[in-house]
Amino acid sequence: MELKAGRPGLVDELTGPETRSLHRQPIRVSGGIRDRRNDWPRRYASRLFYTDVAVIALTFAVYSVVALDEISEPVSWPGGFVLPYWGLLVFVAVFWLLGLDVIDTRDRHIVGHGITEYRRLVNATLAVFALLVAIAFFARMDVARSLFIVALPVGLILLVTSRWLWRQWLRRHQRQGKYVYRAIVLGEPAKVAHIIGQIQRTPDSGYIIVGALTPSQDHQSLAGVPVVGGLTSASAAVESLSADTMIVSSADALDPKAMRRIGWEMADRDVDWVVAPALTDVAGPRIHARPVAGLPLVHVEFPVLEGYKRFAKRTFDIIGATLLIAVFSPIMLVTAIAIRVDGPGPIFYQQTRIGRRGREFGMRKFRSMIANADDQLASLLDVQGTTDQPLFKVTDDPRITRVGRFLRKHSIDEIPQLFNVFLGEMSLVGPRPQRAAEVALYDDDAHRRLLVKPGMSGLWQVSGRSKLSWDDAIRLDLYYVENWSFTQDIQILFRTIRAVIAPGESAH
Repeated sequence: MELKAGRPGLVDELTGPETRSLHRQPIRVSGGIRDRRNDWPRRYASRLFYTDVAVIALTFAVYSVVALDEISEPVSWPGGFVLPYWGLLVFVAVFWLLGLDVIDTRDRHIVGHGITEYRRLVNATLAVFALLVAIAFFARMDVARSLFIVALPVGLILLVTSRWLWRQWLRRHQRQGKYVYRAIVLGEPAKVAHIIGQIQRTPDSGYIIVGALTPSQDHQSLAGVPVVGGLTSASAAVESLSADTMIVSSADALDPKAMRRIGWEMADRDVDWVVAPALTDVAGPRIHARPVAGLPLVHVEFPVLEGYKRFAKRTFDIIGATLLIAVFSPIMLVTAIAIRVDGPGPIFYQQTRIGRRGREFGMRKFRSMIANADDQLASLLDVQGTTDQPLFKVTDDPRITRVGRFLRKHSIDEIPQLFNVFLGEMSLVGPRPQRAAEVALYDDDAHRRLLVKPGMSGLWQVSGRSKLSWDDAIRLDLYYVENWSFTQDIQILFRTIRAVIAPGESAH
């Protein structure tokens, strides 16, 4: 068995004679290969632990200052001993840390990615304090209410913020090629290329694809990654490329027996074994694995967009829009004056857009273009050559006014859409509403973005804004529709704030 490449000489570049024979020898794991290759998740989790300890200590230090009068008295209960209040705080802090550990908030498979980490933080914190309330009630303990009114929200906010800051640190290093998994993808060429493309599209995914293994040697590379051998070369490829992860897709030549044998080889080398199903753009909470008759069946839940979830989203929109209208009132007044001074034309601009289920509504914006700018759109798109794409964006648009350029860069022109949100025509988060002419160019897949209300901000707005192609924009919109959750909305809103404050080059 020899590691073969898609072109002559590639094996010699990757391996030496000793390396090529490694897969024929039993691998003895002393101390674990993972200690040398991908030990960073354990070190990262340990940093999270020490940060959690510091955050909880800071929380109770702040609480002790704020509620000094209330905690001056000891805690007592009928038939029990008298406990100093600082002793109760120490107990709650330790219990809180245990709760974070029991619910696996530092699990190496979820930290640094997605919303599961944040969700577990919230669930663990609420569970700990709910249990404390129950204990205090049944034991008739005289516990200050401020412990739950102050310490709970302050601690939760600080915990989430600290995890977010660590995530930004991790993202920055992953873009530099540090703190990543070195992965090899195994499977049919088309499926391997798709997996590589999806991962490469997200530079801070935590994975670097270093090689590909396919049943045929018809390709020298796939999506810019070298094909280093066939399906039987997995062990040698792992050693030669210093990989620590094997991502397996399906292949006709890979029967269950062969896959099990490769899995054993990866286990001997302590290499992570990751199976990539044909499903794409499915969020983790929708996926549930359940073994049936020895088969690891994956159950995928369909998105639920009705019922109490829709009611909760609408309630959040009304409250959020009302508060934001009050906060942004001074900015709206200054903006209206600036538009009036800049030149002739109305202050506000209203355009018919397509909302949920194809309903039309008038979307409100501050005018950022010259008067009658819509009359020039068709000719500008024709010159640009994008009349057949359902994303009517003009590069270096000459119709934008001097004030309008600033308004657009910082998304100030979108603020009047808060009234659309309040009236129920839009949501704070969702796919951006488009014109009827754009919707007319939709294919069947794109029509699914009309299953939810359009939003002021959305997933593609915080993932590249105007730099994204239509294919990337629709992929992100469909991901949002298929995987909607309240937590994801909150996450997008926080990313929106960052994108507005520091818009970058992609905003125009």
